[in-house]
Amino acid sequence: MGLSLFQGFAKSLMMNLLSEIGDNTFFAAAIPREWTHHITTILFFVFGIWSLWEGLTEDGDDELAEVEEKLDADSKVSSGKSNGDSKETEDRKKEQRPFLTRFFSPIFLKAFSISFFGEWGDRSQIATIGLAADENPYGVVLGGILGQALCTVLAVVGGKSLASHISEKVVTLASGLLFLAFGVHSFLSSEEAP
Repeated sequence: MGLSLFQGFAKSLMMNLLSEIGDNTFFAAAIPREWTHHITTILFFVFGIWSLWEGLTEDGDDELAEVEEKLDADSKVSSGKSNGDSKETEDRKKEQRPFLTRFFSPIFLKAFSISFFGEWGDRSQIATIGLAADENPYGVVLGGILGQALCTVLAVVGGKSLASHISEKVVTLASGLLFLAFGVHSFLSSEEAP
């Protein structure tokens, strides 16, 4: 069992890492090529205009300042009350929150739902099903968990690093210009035959 566990783990880990890097949309293959070309051209323009609008009209620094002010105000309110009052208030607030947020933080729930529903039915999941049929399922599970975790860590660390060096406004404007450039390129080119 030891060798088959390791084989399942290694194959699942490598399959998840390789299939998650540069993952494409699974369902796009079901749409006719001509429709896909026209839909993506329109979406490039829509996302480009939308991103430029957001980048030009919204100020990311104001949003950050608002969040910091709210956090400061909340911490002052919490520290200003006696322990008995804050415990009762905390319990009352907890009862009023939606069920899952009583036990998990909103950030955890958002990250979980994005990952769970984003991965549902994609090629790495389909490949994992096939791999589990041939290899030790425990090894496949462990390899899949580690592969997903490594991809997520790389995305979070990379995103955090970029966010500390580049302002959100610059990223939004640059993405808007890139979407428009892709839209122009897509509009001027015809859909390619398979």
